[in-house]
Amino acid sequence: MRDRKSLFGVGSVLLPVLYCAGLLYYFLDFSGSVQEAEAIGLGPTVLGLGVIGLLFSIPMIMKAGRLVGRARARRPDDDEPDTGSSIDADAAIARYKARQAEERDSTPVAPPPRTSAPRTGFGRRNR
Repeated sequence: MRDRKSLFGVGSVLLPVLYCAGLLYYFLDFSGSVQEAEAIGLGPTVLGLGVIGLLFSIPMIMKAGRLVGRARARRPDDDEPDTGSSIDADAAIARYKARQAEERDSTPVAPPPRTSAPRTGFGRRNR
């Protein structure tokens, strides 16, 4: 599911690039060459479409790179057998309990709160 979502993301970023490339192709085909496009006043349009197409291609390249990097990370090596998770849960729990015991032993115990005589000078008077 994640691969399909990533491919859709790359495809959705590809659409503006293809749109700019199509317009660029249309204007160059309409005029015949870059020199002719400049002569009839399409030079800034062609240049702008090229720059915008390049700017739109940056996110596409980044998404495609992440997709390829994720695919490489998921591929298992043939030399190493697949043993499942590399985390030993029992060892992790033992380390956690040992750390908790150390903290409990090293934490100083707070003295009990002092109890004082009831105040008689402030507030309602009890009769």
